Amino acid sequence: MGSKPNEAGPTDPADRIVGLDALRGFALLGILLINVWVFSMPESTLSNPTLYGDFTGANYWAWFVSHVFAQQKFITLFTILFGGGVVLFTRNAERRGDAVSELFFRRSGWLVAFGLAHAYLLWYGDILVAYGVCAFGVVAVRDLPARTLALAGIGLVAFPSVSEVLAGLTMDPSAIAGTWQPPESALLSEVRTYRSGWLEQMTHRVPTSVQRQTTGLIGYTAWRVGGTMLFGMALFKWGVLTNERSSRFYRRLIGVGAVAGLAVILAGVWYIEANDWGIGAALFWRQFNYWGSFPLAGAYIGAVMLYCRRRPEGLVTGALAAVGRTAFSNYILQTVLATSIFYGHGLGLFGQLNRLELFGVVAAIWAVQVPLSVLWLRYFRFGPMEWLWRTLTYRSRQPLRIDRSE
Repeated sequence: MGSKPNEAGPTDPADRIVGLDALRGFALLGILLINVWVFSMPESTLSNPTLYGDFTGANYWAWFVSHVFAQQKFITLFTILFGGGVVLFTRNAERRGDAVSELFFRRSGWLVAFGLAHAYLLWYGDILVAYGVCAFGVVAVRDLPARTLALAGIGLVAFPSVSEVLAGLTMDPSAIAGTWQPPESALLSEVRTYRSGWLEQMTHRVPTSVQRQTTGLIGYTAWRVGGTMLFGMALFKWGVLTNERSSRFYRRLIGVGAVAGLAVILAGVWYIEANDWGIGAALFWRQFNYWGSFPLAGAYIGAVMLYCRRRPEGLVTGALAAVGRTAFSNYILQTVLATSIFYGHGLGLFGQLNRLELFGVVAAIWAVQVPLSVLWLRYFRFGPMEWLWRTLTYRSRQPLRIDRSE
């Protein structure tokens, strides 16, 4: 039974857009392909994979495939979807006659609170704080035309890219040595830290989280995240994220996005390898994947939408949609499972698995998350984190169990 227009409260599960949920689930699962590097290895290896662990043979190709097809693509896709969700949430609230600003600010405030807890108690790689903070800004321009939102989004995304290129042209490369080529002692110290107990891990987790949520947010993340959200809002208004465009449109999106994205990304791999992963090329090489991730994410949108259109009741569509409907819970679950595998308060495998073996960890976590999501939604309306977030946002206890009499 769908929600009636005059009913207050969150969107009923029966009213959800399957393609949008499936796309969110696809993005959430794909994010783990890259986050697993940060869970399992020193932080600096995210940008410079030559720093730690074997980088030859199968392990090189494991990095190559992940970098080309996953790194920044899935988080870009997830952020686009979050932006689309801003428009969807506010439209639904306006239709119901709710106090939109108050409701949305409370929703975003709780997301920041959840993100802070996630970052400081579990994992410094949290993205929820950035999402919550940026949401406060982008919601103010939600009524602008889609074209204006898209152009503004491109402008915001371009800012850190231009800043890095200018820095690469003018500054001494040694200025970024601490992050691009940290001493081996620093890497080994981080390994020891995360193989130790939960309290000892705070010596790295807390300062790293502070940096990411202050200078990192101001100088880079807010621009990229905020701009991508604006672009997502435009795509939602254009009907791209809700599977309302023609099949021809989505086929073109796949073709153009894949060719353009892969060309730019592969050029970046060639560039950094031609420069032997030298520090002088570091800031320039980041730009290839930074921009190439957008068209390739677009190709993923096209592919998922066409699949959902052809198999709307299919097993894969249903599984992805279930993960997407419980994306918040699954995001936290990924952290809980991964830190339990890699950190010292769990199995303590931090720094011990190579990149090929990490594919196995990702597959194992997926094997837990996908069936669990499907099973959970047979009995409950929302994931546990989604339910808590909605309850706090609306200041009323939301129904959780599915009423079979409906």
